[in-house]
Amino acid sequence: MALLAIGMCIALSSCKKAGISEKAKKEQAYSKDIFAMDTYMSLTAYGEHGEEAVKAAEEEIHHLDNIWSIVSKDGEVYNINKKGTGKISKDTKTVLEYAKRLNEETEGAFDVTIYPLMDLWGFTTQKYHVPTKEELRQAMARVGQEYMTIEDDTLTLGEQQQMDLGGIAKGYTSSRIMEIFKEHGVTSGMVSLGGNVQVLGTKVNGDKWNVGIRNPKGNDGELIGAVSVADRTVITSGGYERYFEEDGKTYHHIIDPFTGYPAENGLISVTIISKDGTLADGLSTALFVMGTKQATEYWKEHHEEFEAVFVTDESKVYVTEGLKDDFQSDYDIEIVRVN
Repeated sequence: MALLAIGMCIALSSCKKAGISEKAKKEQAYSKDIFAMDTYMSLTAYGEHGEEAVKAAEEEIHHLDNIWSIVSKDGEVYNINKKGTGKISKDTKTVLEYAKRLNEETEGAFDVTIYPLMDLWGFTTQKYHVPTKEELRQAMARVGQEYMTIEDDTLTLGEQQQMDLGGIAKGYTSSRIMEIFKEHGVTSGMVSLGGNVQVLGTKVNGDKWNVGIRNPKGNDGELIGAVSVADRTVITSGGYERYFEEDGKTYHHIIDPFTGYPAENGLISVTIISKDGTLADGLSTALFVMGTKQATEYWKEHHEEFEAVFVTDESKVYVTEGLKDDFQSDYDIEIVRVN
């Protein structure tokens, strides 16, 4: 009996220690910072398989970066831009199908064939240049996603066309990272890819994640507000991200495919909150191009797919009604309602 009692005590003690250990494992964080897709990225996964998940995610990031790079000679995009046609992987086909849908739904405001204009302005080479009207006319003739065709696993561009997936690639990548985290048993994690943030679940204590939204007219690190989210992506597009100045005027990198110039339709920052990272990335660009009125009308038609925060050039902040309890700001905000 004495031996049995001692055995039970040891067993109970072991169980107690194991319980503490399991809790510690769940709260353990593994983080890594990397540079890819022309931006700094930060990955964090919680749990005993966090390190494996982050390493697998890093491999996927470098793989996607390589196939979508406009300068990597081994990549799909580089070679298709050079030859006009080529085989594409499942990832690339998925992204282009999203791009096609967004191009149609936004009536051309999102267009991956905008590369000739990006290159003309110098945003692909950092050799910045304000083009002439004739240069713009020639480049605009090569823009139009409707000329791009996909048959099975072969993509063919229109005459002299080139593509750039930069306006949608990071959103797809962040969603892929969340899938990889789940495959490794991670239930709480976060990835930040430049202006793109996507979170898995909640924090380990059950609270929502707080994601800051930069003040487009403020100093680095100054926020216009923050949104509380779980299982969501928060993606912001703004003219402050990449720009140059010439003759006292600022030119940013979000090009309007209808004019060939940097978009100037009243918005200086668009943040999209959605379950779908790919959708959010493309929409943050498209709605920026559309401008305040069209963007808010688009949200009303598609409010079940995403929420948004719009900042205008007059420093007005519009927040869609689905965020009214999850958006915090010291600025005056106006709620955009469906009806």
